[in-house]
Amino acid sequence: MVEPKTDEIMTIEELSSYLKIPRSTLYKLVQEGKLPGQKIGKQWRFGKKSIDRWINDDSGSFSGDK
Repeated sequence: MVEPKTDEIMTIEELSSYLKIPRSTLYKLVQEGKLPGQKIGKQWRFGKKSIDRWINDDSGSFSGDK
């Protein structure tokens, strides 16, 4: 298992560990636009601040910057 770092940018593996959510669920959420992420080439990257905002968002889905 990959341990999340305190870095501002996380990989899908780090995000999975950070949120304790399977990678397959994260892929589904990000592809549906419900999870904030950026695809760079073939890999996804996630900003920790955006993820923390998403977690604390009452609506349960990502709506961009507020």
